[in-house]
Amino acid sequence: MGKPLFYEILEKPATSVLIGICSVIWFYIQKKNIGYSHVGLSYETAIEGQHWRIITSAFSHISVIHLVFNMSALWSLGVVEQLDHLGLGVEYYLQYTLVLVILSGVLVLAMYHLLIQRFKIEYFRRVTAVGYSCVVFGWMTILSVKQPSSKLDLFGFLSLPISFAPFESLIFTSIIVPQASFLGHLSGIVVGYTIAWGLIHGMSNYWALSLLGWIVLVFVLSLKRSGVLELNFLEIESVTDPSLPSVRFLASGNGRTLQMSALPDGNIDLV
Repeated sequence: MGKPLFYEILEKPATSVLIGICSVIWFYIQKKNIGYSHVGLSYETAIEGQHWRIITSAFSHISVIHLVFNMSALWSLGVVEQLDHLGLGVEYYLQYTLVLVILSGVLVLAMYHLLIQRFKIEYFRRVTAVGYSCVVFGWMTILSVKQPSSKLDLFGFLSLPISFAPFESLIFTSIIVPQASFLGHLSGIVVGYTIAWGLIHGMSNYWALSLLGWIVLVFVLSLKRSGVLELNFLEIESVTDPSLPSVRFLASGNGRTLQMSALPDGNIDLV
């Protein structure tokens, strides 16, 4: 008999929070009748400046089966949080989850760009991807390198050797769910190997927080730029009021003299 769920949640706090976030977002999407076009990532929307979709597409699921499959796999992969002795653990898990979300999304767009521009396959211009699969496949890959003796449990009854799980799952989902994003899953595997083999390394809490800050900044600015969200407080207007004093430098011998025009009548408050 396994441990009570409460204790497992305490052992996988980051995984539990991520599953909760994805589940709440799925519930909101269902309640608001939101579709792929609203939150998904495609080449066409990316070149229009809607970079915020890299984030929304990763954490959004439209189908409940898609959600259950990804969250079931993610729960099993949460064992990464318990492997401090292998150099993994909670901090590692959170740091490289950020990396997986961003780089897998960017890599998918790069693949789309290559297929469209180089091979003239216009089909990929409007292909829209959603779901946490990129990150799930990335962690499958990392765990297959770091602890190849592990097992991946799906739905509580299907168990796969983790050493082959990334490619087994890639083939399995492509056959069972034809509309699943093969390139999205593949990008997660590629980024996962670059992390597991140490090609991407050196993440710390400082760099993770810095990356998170940049993610939030780009997310907000791209929302503003694409007109999806009105953020009037970000507007910066140039001041051209001729009544305000002007400052200029005048040459005077070997030095310079600072000259300010006369202030207009009235009161000026310095805040």
